[in-house]
This record gives sequence, C-alpha cells and structure tokens, in this order.
Amino acid sequence: MAVVPLRPCRAVGRVLPLLCGGARSKGALSPRVPGRLTQRRYKKDVLPSPEGPVPSVSITEIRQYLRAQGIPFHDGYSCLHTPSLFTDGREDQPPAAAASTPYTLFVDKTTGSFLCTATLAEGTWQDFQANVELRHRGVPPAGSEDPEEDMRQAREDARCIWDRALPLWELLDEEETSKIKAMFGISLVSDATLKRFGVRYLRAAKSLVFPWFSPRDATLKGLKLMRVEKKGDVISYIEETLPRLDSYRNLFGLPLIGRRDTELVLTGWELDALALHQATGVASLALPRGATCLPPALLPYLEQFKRITLWLGEDLRSWEAAKLFARKLSLKRCSLVRPGNLQPRPLEALNQGLNLTRILRAALPASHKSIVSFRQLREEVFGELVNTEQVAGVKWARFPELNKLLKGHRKGELTVFTGPTGSGKTTFLSEYALDLCMQGVCTLWGSFEINNVRLAKIMLTQFAGRRLEDQLELYDEWADRFEDLPLYFMTFHGQQNIKTVIDTMQHAVYMYDITHVVVDNLQFMMGHEHVSVDRLAAQDYIVGAFRKFATDNTCHITLIIHPRKEDDEKELQTASIFGSAKASQEADNVLILQDRKLLTGPGKRYLQQKQGQAEEDEGGEGVFSPASSRGNLQEVMIPAGLSLSGGMWTGAGSIGLGYTSPSSPGTEATRCYGPSV
Repeated sequence: MAVVPLRPCRAVGRVLPLLCGGARSKGALSPRVPGRLTQRRYKKDVLPSPEGPVPSVSITEIRQYLRAQGIPFHDGYSCLHTPSLFTDGREDQPPAAAASTPYTLFVDKTTGSFLCTATLAEGTWQDFQANVELRHRGVPPAGSEDPEEDMRQAREDARCIWDRALPLWELLDEEETSKIKAMFGISLVSDATLKRFGVRYLRAAKSLVFPWFSPRDATLKGLKLMRVEKKGDVISYIEETLPRLDSYRNLFGLPLIGRRDTELVLTGWELDALALHQATGVASLALPRGATCLPPALLPYLEQFKRITLWLGEDLRSWEAAKLFARKLSLKRCSLVRPGNLQPRPLEALNQGLNLTRILRAALPASHKSIVSFRQLREEVFGELVNTEQVAGVKWARFPELNKLLKGHRKGELTVFTGPTGSGKTTFLSEYALDLCMQGVCTLWGSFEINNVRLAKIMLTQFAGRRLEDQLELYDEWADRFEDLPLYFMTFHGQQNIKTVIDTMQHAVYMYDITHVVVDNLQFMMGHEHVSVDRLAAQDYIVGAFRKFATDNTCHITLIIHPRKEDDEKELQTASIFGSAKASQEADNVLILQDRKLLTGPGKRYLQQKQGQAEEDEGGEGVFSPASSRGNLQEVMIPAGLSLSGGMWTGAGSIGLGYTSPSSPGTEATRCYGPSV
C-alpha cells in the first residue's frame, strides 16, 4: 500500500489541453495563420468599480420587498426560501397563490443573489426584482441563459474525456486495479463506494476522474482529473478541472443526497468524501476548491441540512478555513473536527483503522458564548503549542530570509508598510503578496495609485520570472497559470471613500474568502470628504477601521502609508510614518523600506522591521529577488557583516531582498532590500 502523507501537496496541472486536442487550448498558435495568436476572451473576476458599483442590499430591505410583493418566504440559515418565479407557468397568478408550491428559489441574505435549484436560473438581487416586475406585467420571466461558448466547449471536452475513461471497478486486470488504488492511497475504499460516486480512471493521463453532474437533470457539466507525482517520500496530487477552476462549482457527491437527509459532512477532498461515506454512511460532500474557498453560489444546496460537520483537513490552515466557512453556513448548525494526530483527514483515518464515527461525534460546536473558560480553550492552546510552525503563519517561498523576520504571514493582523517615494514599495509588495497567493492565500489588491493593467503586468512578469515582452509566444501559457491564482483586484483609482472600500472588502471576503488585502495606499482614502475634518483624526479613523476589519474577518491587511517629508540623509523611523502614532500602535508589524543615498554610487535600499516577530540571527543572511518587471531573478547568500552598496560588497550592514535591473544598455543598476543591523 502506498504511503499517504498527512498533508498531500496539491497543485494545478496542464494535461487537459493535450487530452482535449491542444488546438483548443488558450494560447495555441492559429493553425491557419502561422505566427498569429488566436483571439482570447478575458473572464477574470474584478470587484465593482466606483463608476458602476453593484448596489448593496440589506436583509431587512429584502424581507420588506418580498412582503410588499406578496411573495411568501421562509427564513433559512444563509438564504431566504421562496417559490420559484421560473417554474410556475401561470403568469397571471402571484407565487403566493399556490400554497403547495415548493420553495426552490433561494435568495442570499448577504448579497441578495438568487438561485433557482429547479431551473438553475440565477442572478443578482436587481435581476430578481426585474423578473418580479415582468411577472406582474404578464411577461414570462427570463429563464436561465444558454451557457457561453467557453462553457459549451468545456462540456464537450468533459464528455470526450468521460467517455474515454473506464469505471475503476470494471478494469479487467485486477493487478492493475490494485496498483491504481495503492497509488492514490485508496486500497481500503471498496468498489461499491467507487461505483456509487461514479469515479473513473483515465489510462492516458494516469488520473482518477471525478464527475460533475447537474443537480437538475444529471447531465455531465464538468469533471476533475487527479494524478499522482512521487518525489522521494513526498506524494503530490496534481488536479485539473473542466471548466476552469473559477467556474468549477461541483459539490462532489451532491446527486447522492436525498431530500430527507438532515446531516452532512463537508470535506475538502474528493477522496476524503469517499472514505467518510464508506466508513460512516453519513452524507458526505467535497468542496470544489478544498479549504481555499466556499463559493456563495453553493450555499442554497446546503440549506436542507440541520447539522453540518466540517472536516476539511489535518493542518491548522484547514482548521482556520473551517471556522471561516462556518460563519457563512450559520454557526448554530455547524460543528468542526479539530486536526490532530488522532484526528487526521478522513482518508488517512480510514487507512489507519481509526473510528471515523467516533471522531465525528467528538466534533466541536462552531458557536460559543461571549464568555468562555480555559476548559473550553484548553485544546486551542494545546494546538498552538503543538503546531508552532503553522501558528507562525504561511511561509514565504521566494523570500526565505523574510521568514526569519516575520516568522510567517498570519491572518487577522495589520501590517503597515512605508518608504520614500520611488523606492519600490509597490514593486516589492506585489511579489510579497504574489508569493503568498501562489501558496493558496486568497488575495485582494487595492491599488489606488497605479492602474490594474500595469500592476497585473508587473505581477505576471514576477510570476513567470522572465521578460515576456521578448517571448510573446509564452504569454498565454503563463497567463493561463496566472489566471488560476486566487487573486482579485479592486477597480478603484484615485481618491475613494473609506466606507466604499470597506464595503468592497467585506463583499470580497464573503464571495471569495479573501484572507489577505493589500491597500496601496492610505492617503488616497483621505479625500475631499475629510476636507473639513482634522487630517490626523481622519487618518486615525481610517486606520482604526482597517484594524477592526482585520480582526473581525480574520483577514490580514497590508497597508501602505507614505512617510513625512524628511531629510534624505536620515533613515526613516516609526515616527516618520505620516499622521499620529495610532498607525504604529494599531499595527502588528511595521516595515520600513529604507533608501540610503550615497555620494559614491547609486545608493542602497533595504527593508527594516520596526515591530513584529523579529528574532536574532547569528548566521549568514540572504539577498533575494522580487524580480521587477525588468529584473533578473537571482539569489545570493553572503556572510553577515557585508552589505551591498554601489554594486560592491562593503562594510557591516543589513542584507535582505534585492534584484538587479538594467538601467541602460551595457550598465546594470542594483537594488537591495534587507533588515538593518
């Protein structure tokens, strides 16, 4: 039997374009016109712009409107339930006329978006109001629209792959079946369970195939492929989906749920759902993106359950995600399985012979009273002592030296970042955030100073680590990979009202489970509405609003604040941050990008930590690259006591983040970032 690690690595692969016929994949060169790129459609989600924001709606306004229109409704956990406007063919009667009409239309209490589970019609709150008005006029409401061309193509490709895949339980060679099961760590999963969930195997890709069937008519809407890569003792699971990941909303196992089921276990992995159902017989579903995100569009399908247990994984990150998802699902009906040695992920628990039913019964309620005793916190404290590395936060992969300063990126904290104008704050933070985003940290960028196209270009170049303007034939390949990152942009530019920004961030946290927000920068929220107010008081209010948001939403906020105008020859201090002392007092981490001017060279720039999780380092320190849009990626280890200045190693100083970029033909300018000594 193959050894399945406690935390399998999961990544996105690139096999599907080959299986579906590579000419269809994005970025392929047109076969008819050599050297000419095919036309592309851009579908990346962006948040509402100030010119045309989506009007917000409160639950009170939704209830008042439904009552005014005579539409009956039930108050659910996360949605309001109403009779569907799209299933009743009698346009002359309001929905309230049919007392026995099933309540198949769900209105999200937070956003007002609706979904009809009978017809799969969906839309915004404004779309719902428009359909109600059409019904009063005797016009049949518009049904669900035909899928876009990309979605239709994805379904055709999915059907092609599905037909080529073989039922895993019907492979003629029993030895081959045993090897496949051992490779994926599912030797103890029975053929009956695989057959019930419809799992197949695609020999050409050596991948398991998990289907996405429509809950309406059981037609195939998409699928997920999973293959295994083994390097030494580490097993990596490579996943690919049709359609793309941002459109893949499959609650794996949903067609098996009965109308009378009231208890459910939500897992973060399809193999965990198989193990759970086999061992306990309880209804089990797998989230499409694991512990990364719970799309609100899936909430209507979970309304029928009176109790939901979240068992998403075995690490601290999964535990934090479970607590976040429980807020969406309603705390009063949710229980959480705490990760631990005796409570690993479901598949591992099955392979170890543990009693999964007993683990489910020991799940902790998500809701709690305002006052708790240490007895209730005891396991939480023990978990932090045992998992010290995970408690420290997500580590930077590109910036290992930064981990020695900050220990990691933790949710619920506020980081204040400052530095002189033109010192490269945005360039550094773009890769700082990109590094975390590549590890699954859902990130929201709010760039008020430079437009999103320029920012995206910088981040894409940093992501690829090469000059794409000189290799345009590689653009679509890297753009496709970049598009799969959980990265979103606010479309604000210039002065903005702090309330509008906070509302947009709140929307992003709910819709996309954002856990890291970058705000560049605070001064752009001190616009004309604060003209009559003391600017220091206005800034204190804005900083306090971000501090409260970070704490209430368990979301890390990185806030750029410009410094005061000071002598260029002096280093910036915490007191140099513009405004009062509130910014540094409220912040968990204060980072300063120093720009030391030299008469003998281009100068030296380094990152200095003034507040946070610093620790003394007696060994060597590293220079590593944020790879600017024109930079060359490099990593250089140098001994403590040397610093980079004017392109030469001199004196004792600090080492940290650096990159080189050509300033003119035949010359090379060097930037260096690092903590001062």
